[in-house]
Amino acid sequence: MNTLLLDALHCKNLSRPPIWVMRQAGRYMVDYRALRAKYSFLEMVHNPELAAQVTLLPVKQLGVDAAILFSDILVLLEPMGLKLRFDEGTGPHIENPLKNAKCLERLHDPDISHSLSYVGQAIQAVLPELNIPLLGFSGAPFTLASYMIEGKSSRDLRKTKQWMFEDPDSFHLLLNIIANHTIKYLTLQVEAGAQALQIFDSWANYLGHAQFREFSLAYLKMIVDAMRPKGVPIILFCRGSSVFGPELASVQPAGISLDWNCNIAAMQSKIPSGIAVQGNLDPDVLYAPQHVIKKEVLGLLDSMRGNPGYIFNLGHGVLPDIPFDNVKFLVDTVKCYKSTL
Repeated sequence: MNTLLLDALHCKNLSRPPIWVMRQAGRYMVDYRALRAKYSFLEMVHNPELAAQVTLLPVKQLGVDAAILFSDILVLLEPMGLKLRFDEGTGPHIENPLKNAKCLERLHDPDISHSLSYVGQAIQAVLPELNIPLLGFSGAPFTLASYMIEGKSSRDLRKTKQWMFEDPDSFHLLLNIIANHTIKYLTLQVEAGAQALQIFDSWANYLGHAQFREFSLAYLKMIVDAMRPKGVPIILFCRGSSVFGPELASVQPAGISLDWNCNIAAMQSKIPSGIAVQGNLDPDVLYAPQHVIKKEVLGLLDSMRGNPGYIFNLGHGVLPDIPFDNVKFLVDTVKCYKSTL
């Protein structure tokens, strides 16, 4: 089995850096678009066989060093009583968002192992097809709370931050509810066979430093601490990680995934040596000619040369209209890199 990712997450990789990319199964792939022409996004997510099939597409076509389960961070909200839909071109929508603290009373207290059993079934379906690690994942409490309140992606999280500042006690109650369900959800994935986990705090960059520590970091720590006895490495990712990297390191995850706004080698020097770093190529580089992609990739690899805890990834997900050939070129470039340790 190819264990490069797990080796790097233990800061013991003696070979080239492993590579996988966030949102590595998506619309930039012809076969994915063909499936989406037949099924809605949620149909694919809810069906274990389809989710396994999509998970395997980039594994077979790109040759990445890790698979990540095809799903979405928002599926956790459905058992809690939120009505989720995905609209073409505009993304996720919550039909019954939370408007105030009173709405917390209508949240369900689900049996996660039953209500999200299809996720575990998808993991079990895909594992026999893999010779690389499988990543499970979840959203972070702050990001999930923002979707529950805003009802969709937001440019400013105005409703979320208004609630957070006006009534922090009930906002903390919501975050606690989400964190506890997230722990159960990640446990389900580990018990099904996921070998590593990533937690996405996609909207943490909207928070000031003090608010990040109180409303994001505290709950990431709660989850990491609860999951530590499971023995499965956890990677933390948030937009804003170029600013919040040392704070993320303070909760002692196995790894931190960095966005593209920082010099990754400089940030790595601020993070304890036992914590892996992942990232951080700007996804927009993949629109460029391949000689430009190669220059950018090699520059990043050279800056991290010899680091046994480095994982190559993008600073965020692959965009839908990026040429497939460029993503394949990226993966091949990393895999051909000769790292001197």
